[in-house]
Amino acid sequence: MPPPPADRDQLALSELLDRALNKGVVLWGDATISVAGVDLIYVGLKVLLASVDTAESLRNDARTTGSALARRR
Repeated sequence: MPPPPADRDQLALSELLDRALNKGVVLWGDATISVAGVDLIYVGLKVLLASVDTAESLRNDARTTGSALARRR
């Protein structure tokens, strides 16, 4: 007998969250509020959603790649 749909939805959400934390997800966006063609407010948003281990791993990879590129020049 298959589980009720609510359990499958919760399982799918937990799997999605697990994958997002393991791989890391970056969200970014910009919003500008203007009146009569004059920009009044600009909001920029950048969000990284990851586990601490993943964030440290990504930071270390970026440092290694950056130093390797600097050595090539």
